[in-house]
Amino acid sequence: MKNTKSVLLVFLFFTLISPSIFAQGDVEMADAMRSNGKIYVVLTVLSIILTGIFVYLILLDRKVRRIEKEKQ
Repeated sequence: MKNTKSVLLVFLFFTLISPSIFAQGDVEMADAMRSNGKIYVVLTVLSIILTGIFVYLILLDRKVRRIEKEKQ
């Protein structure tokens, strides 16, 4: 359980620090996508994919722990 907490802590850290890292000037492509409303579709799809990856990794970690306990 400790490993899962550390993974979530690292994830939250990078989530909170990433806006300041990527804060740049105006980007024409982003402005065009934002004006068309397509940027929200991109962000939604990206967040769904990342959420799926994190859920998969957490479930995989639980399975590996269970197998390790059975082997001992």
